[in-house]
Amino acid sequence: MKLKVCGMKQENNILDVADLQPNYMGFIFYEKSPRNFNDEIPELPDGIQKIGVFVNATLNFVVSKIEQHQLQGVQLHGDESPEFCEQLKAYDVLVIKVFSMKNQFDFKVVEPYQEFCDYFLFDTKGKEPGGNGYTFNWNLLKKYNLKTPYFLSGGLGMENMDDLLLFLKRPESRLCCTLDINSKFESVPGFKDITKVKAFKNMLIKNGYQNHDL
Repeated sequence: MKLKVCGMKQENNILDVADLQPNYMGFIFYEKSPRNFNDEIPELPDGIQKIGVFVNATLNFVVSKIEQHQLQGVQLHGDESPEFCEQLKAYDVLVIKVFSMKNQFDFKVVEPYQEFCDYFLFDTKGKEPGGNGYTFNWNLLKKYNLKTPYFLSGGLGMENMDDLLLFLKRPESRLCCTLDINSKFESVPGFKDITKVKAFKNMLIKNGYQNHDL
């Protein structure tokens, strides 16, 4: 199980989170987001992959951010097509396509993306494309029968850790490869509470889902 901390914004906070060695750190390139990133990403330790988060951006814009920040992956939160995902594969980055859900979802919409995405990300459908702070009905994932591994996102926090641990023991979690945390760990949008992030990761370690103590 890997860990992604998304919505990073301020340099000192980025470096403090990096000290906790998450597998991925997410940087949002979307002007309407309170977590919009418009600075330079500081040098991160080896082993942490930089993921750019985009919402219906043009190919040129995404590529410019890949090149500017040496991103290792892109996360697509909008209505991007399978063909758009295919185009991004030419830039040697991980392609993560986001699908938002709440109480129902038709996984047929996911099928055309399988060939062109390394991962899917299942998030909660809300007013904003991410960072809404509440979970969706994880039972929906019982109907996920594709082979592409996925990130689980949407309202993950210490307060629902017990439910999360129960979910991770269930068959429908077998392709859940990464937990994506964001708003539940913030004091203000874009600024992560290091104590909370550390506690979350150590709880995963305690239960056998991460492999080194902090």
